[in-house]
Amino acid sequence: MTAHLLLAFSLAVLFPILISAHGYVGSVTIDGTSYPGNEPGGATSDTIIRQVSTIDPVKGATNPSMNCGMNATLAADVADANPGSQIQVHWVGGSTGDSNWPHNVGPIIHYMAKCNGPCSSYDSTNAEWFKISELGLQPDDTTWYQANIMAGQPANVTIPQTIAPGSFLLRSELISLQLAVSVGGAEFYPACIQLDIGGSGTGAATSSEECTFPGCYTDDEPGIYDPDIYNPPLTYTFPGPPVAAFVGGNSSAGGSQPSGSAPGPSNTPASGSSPTPTSSGMSFYSSHFLFPSDILSCLSLPVVSAY
Repeated sequence: MTAHLLLAFSLAVLFPILISAHGYVGSVTIDGTSYPGNEPGGATSDTIIRQVSTIDPVKGATNPSMNCGMNATLAADVADANPGSQIQVHWVGGSTGDSNWPHNVGPIIHYMAKCNGPCSSYDSTNAEWFKISELGLQPDDTTWYQANIMAGQPANVTIPQTIAPGSFLLRSELISLQLAVSVGGAEFYPACIQLDIGGSGTGAATSSEECTFPGCYTDDEPGIYDPDIYNPPLTYTFPGPPVAAFVGGNSSAGGSQPSGSAPGPSNTPASGSSPTPTSSGMSFYSSHFLFPSDILSCLSLPVVSAY
């Protein structure tokens, strides 16, 4: 069968799920208050979520869009939050957000960065990011916490209890590793949420715990490039810096820190800081589904966009 015939056959069989092969943050809930976002590349309305231009992933750790998503633009609004605020980030699939998040292989990571002024006008390329939570593998060492997002659950994160007040960006990131067996195969989905944090805390990250996007990751570091991603039982090394020490609590689960880095917090997820594990019944193999664009990439065939 020629490459063109194989491509045509693949598209005919798989087209119904092409439209939901990627996604974005549809809304955010902060202490029970919901804040809707804008569809990628669509009409704009006042929101706290910076709008991206496409549902497609950021490719390459040095891509300028690594900070807040593909061609992300400033959001007009800022939400109030406090130390200890419970935040649910609702990731959705498809260009209109009418389906569940489609990926389930890879970590869920949250960062924050001080805006040094109003977040509604802050250039995130200048941001110094510190990590506040990271979730990798569930206790069975085969299922990722990201599988819970695919099942329709939000990505849960708690604002650090002792954080100093100020204007902050919250960066919610899903990393899809289904193609991470090759260098450059990882797909990054970052999204930025604009917050004003109150309270009287004094907690802050040290300069050694901060990094910039791009700059926090490299394409060939553990956790981004993983040739053993389909060889259970899995072990996983989180990319980037460890969770900032002032965060405390149990904000890291399902992975280890890179060799030579400072130890992170306990690896048991705290209540409210992670998706609740689900009994999805998926085996290791069925939970590592490759989407059409991934299949065509593996076949070295041209990928036809459906967006």
